[in-house]
Amino acid sequence: MGIDKRKNLRVVFKTNCSVEPINGDLSPFEADSTKDISLKGMYIETENRLPIGSSCILILKLAGTSSELILSIRAKVARADSNGLAFTFEEIDMDSFFHLRNVLYYNSGDPDRIDKEIIDTQD
Repeated sequence: MGIDKRKNLRVVFKTNCSVEPINGDLSPFEADSTKDISLKGMYIETENRLPIGSSCILILKLAGTSSELILSIRAKVARADSNGLAFTFEEIDMDSFFHLRNVLYYNSGDPDRIDKEIIDTQD
C-alpha cells in the first residue's frame, strides 16, 4: 500500500447517506454505508457509479437516541473504485459544518488536530 498523502484526518464513520446528483439525468440513490469522513470529503460504499467530477448533494442521516440530524453537503465525485465512491466537499451550510465537526471531534480522539485543520483551511 502506498503512502497516504491526505492532509486531513479521516475517521471511520458509518451512517446512512443519500446521494442526489445535481445533473437531472442521473438518478439519486442510497449508499450501502459511509466508510470514512474528514473535513474535506468522504467515502461511501456502493455499487452505484457516477462520472468523476459529478456534483451531488450528500444527505447524511445521523440518528441519536431521541432525534435524527440531517447534514446536507454539496460534493463532487473525486474517484471511484470497485467498492464505492470518494467525494470532495464543495459547500456545506453552517449547521451541517458544526455537526460534521462534532462527529470528527468525537470519533477522532484528537479534537486539537481537527481544530488545527479548520484553522488551516481558512488561510
